Amino acid sequence: MNDRARFAVDLGCVAVFAAVGRLSHAESLSPAGWWHTFWPFGFGLVFGWLLLLRLERPTHAVAGGVLLTVATVAGGMLIRSATGQGTAAAFVVVATVVLGVLLIGSRVRRARG
Repeated sequence: MNDRARFAVDLGCVAVFAAVGRLSHAESLSPAGWWHTFWPFGFGLVFGWLLLLRLERPTHAVAGGVLLTVATVAGGMLIRSATGQGTAAAFVVVATVVLGVLLIGSRVRRARG
């Protein structure tokens, strides 16, 4: 999978994370509601990708997934905090686990097979 396709998959993972998060809290899945949840994490993902590319790290490797998870969660939580959105400790843990499973897990599968 080339970098553009890998980025699209990662963006899809963050999009699903935002949608499932909203649905699990019985929040509206309207485009505006979904965007409100998605964009901080989407920004964190883009930052992580820029960092991966700048450091010339393989984007398909498990280590790349770890870096992207950290960047996505940290960036998302920093933006959420700065914009008055919630950053409860339980949410940070859940976001880290779910995004880790999505962003790292897809790379583990590729590394094995």
